[in-house]
Amino acid sequence: MDHTKLLCDISELNHLFRDSVSVESFLQQITEMVSKHMKTEVCSIYLYDDDGEILTLKATKGLNHEMIGKITLALGEGLTGISLKELRPINISNATQHPDNKLFWGTGEQKYENFLAVPIARGVERIGVLVLQRAQSYTFSDSDILACKAVASQLANIIENARFIISMHSDHEEKSRSLVKKQSRLIHGKVASEGYCLGETLVLDKEKTFNSLLKRRFTRHYTIKDFKNAVKQTANQLEDMQEEVEEKLSDAASLIFASHLLILKDHEFIGQMESMIAMGTNPPQAILQIAKKYMDIFEKAQNVFVREKVQDIEDLTVRLISNITYDQEIISSYKGKVVIARDIFPSELLKMTSEKIGGIILVSGGVTSHLSILASSLAIPMVIANDLTLLDVENKTKVLLDADTGNIYLKPNQDVIDEFQRRNKQREKISQLDHNVKSETKTKDLQKITLLANINLLSDISLAKKVKCEGVGLYRTEFPFIVRNNFPSEQEQYITYRKLITSMKGQPVIFRTLDVGGDKMLSYYHNTIEQNPAIGMRSIRFSLENKEVFIQQIRAILRAGEGEELKIMFPMISSIDEFDAAKNIVLECIESLRNESEEFNSKPAIGMMIELPSVIELIDDFAKEADFFSIGTNDFIQFMLGVDRTNEKVASFYMPYHPSVLRAMKTIVESVQAHGKEISVCGSMSSDKKYIKFLLGIGLKVLSVSPSHLPRIQKVINSITISDAQAYATQLISKNRACDIAKLMGIQDSV
Repeated sequence: MDHTKLLCDISELNHLFRDSVSVESFLQQITEMVSKHMKTEVCSIYLYDDDGEILTLKATKGLNHEMIGKITLALGEGLTGISLKELRPINISNATQHPDNKLFWGTGEQKYENFLAVPIARGVERIGVLVLQRAQSYTFSDSDILACKAVASQLANIIENARFIISMHSDHEEKSRSLVKKQSRLIHGKVASEGYCLGETLVLDKEKTFNSLLKRRFTRHYTIKDFKNAVKQTANQLEDMQEEVEEKLSDAASLIFASHLLILKDHEFIGQMESMIAMGTNPPQAILQIAKKYMDIFEKAQNVFVREKVQDIEDLTVRLISNITYDQEIISSYKGKVVIARDIFPSELLKMTSEKIGGIILVSGGVTSHLSILASSLAIPMVIANDLTLLDVENKTKVLLDADTGNIYLKPNQDVIDEFQRRNKQREKISQLDHNVKSETKTKDLQKITLLANINLLSDISLAKKVKCEGVGLYRTEFPFIVRNNFPSEQEQYITYRKLITSMKGQPVIFRTLDVGGDKMLSYYHNTIEQNPAIGMRSIRFSLENKEVFIQQIRAILRAGEGEELKIMFPMISSIDEFDAAKNIVLECIESLRNESEEFNSKPAIGMMIELPSVIELIDDFAKEADFFSIGTNDFIQFMLGVDRTNEKVASFYMPYHPSVLRAMKTIVESVQAHGKEISVCGSMSSDKKYIKFLLGIGLKVLSVSPSHLPRIQKVINSITISDAQAYATQLISKNRACDIAKLMGIQDSV
């Protein structure tokens, strides 16, 4: 049976989601779609409540519909419960005779002997089970199982949101939960994402907006028709923003507005508002009262996923009130605005980009944080300024954000604005010349240097190809995880990774496995709060601790790399034991894919990031084990010097030019090259013109840089001879004081 359409048709799922009138109808349409594709008499969806550890039938095609919501199973009970508990497919050809089967009379299922249960999970999170049943003469094949596993993976994100809506109605949930004007001034910050914006300020404080609505008196009385129009208009706005995000990322992005849309489709949530309106309550007041009721319930929920949806309820409520009252001042449009905030979740950043935000000012954080990297990929100017008074700036204050220098001009005069506009026109001309890069990069004495690109999101690929990169030296696979609300499934990852591989056809691509933790936290993964997250459960430690997540990622990478030059790189390796453990998982995935007759790359190169000091003394041993290496300078400097790179208070101690850093890098490069292995460098040093001569001087021939920096880095390399670079590197390394090295490099030493 050809399952190609079923495996790939994500757009069909999106249309089902958008066209459905309720959560229940959406789930029902899923069962009908899968049943049709798989040519099976029965398809059912069970959702799992992890608080009560109960599976409940929520939708079915082929069984008695009156049993929906009435059939429940404990985790591990019956074939369905076992499938979810053990997170494995169960395929039985004589289901009624199986000792673990649990029949429910009244469903009509006793006539279907062929039974297939496939768990729906996202990493370590159990979501539910997809169950298919057929008559005795049609057994489920291996290809059926593979197809259903792929379908379950694609459904996981949407169904997780559907499960959240249903949990709103669960009986076990507990119920309960002056702006200062500033004069014209200049504030110095640090560049997090380059760019320029002239706009008006918007201090991000949605909670304050919601609370002000609770106190507001609505003098006009609106109708039920006004309410329904507002619901429809809000849904259309959210769907449009979702499409813009997906188009901008060119990625199998999560449905970041899915929670909002599912709430709008929920009969009980909207129905309670309609009931209040029917009894005479003014629609805006009805919206606020019901929203506040659910927010209070959510805040007391045991499930962290449910608690986090309070912000979604706030945002949705503000949008509904804005649309029913036609008061666009209520909801803060991000278009062209410079947002000021303490911190922003990656998912919020995606929402902002869908509304064409102008720029961002953060009052905390580090310039090498994941949010900075994401903002750069999305071409959003961002400056980090350690100045809490910015949070008191009045909304709609004119601001000029110069994210090329890190300067923030509040209430700039016309002369300042004119000067920047002249500068920007000149830079546009220079930028056009910069993009006239050569397909090969050579030093002044014609030595070949390979320039690869760092890729964060698929939207980076077009620029990388425009500047003629020679491959991808670092694909940060954590960003598809960071921008989502849940763990991306194997199939979602495969689609993203395959697009990258296909786009870079014939060129090498290095996949760095999941590097989360530290400054790159997943909003949906909650574990023990760590005192020192930078040296806690992060990077390869996280992957080895959460093997289900790691295995799904490795399988997706191997499948995506079929037929191409594929390299897999492990981050933050501290020991050979750790490298072996990670490598063994890759080998196990290769074996399992071979047994499943999947198409995949069976011979990937396996390498590692060099980021920890513990690697230096073992570098000769590592060079015998790994196929290739990359020095991740951001973390390498941080751990060599014991400096938290996201902590503004110790930012001056973060010195790439520290003698220990430079000498260690030289030792590493010489050792790796002596063993005939390839070594590259990525991170901020490789994109900084000040360090290129040193990097070439210690023997590095491969640099992986941000695509936007590649033209200028190529120009620098074109002006250097290797002999001069070697002499320069020797001179720097001979110094034992950072201040002396800084002087030679023309850097103003800050310590």
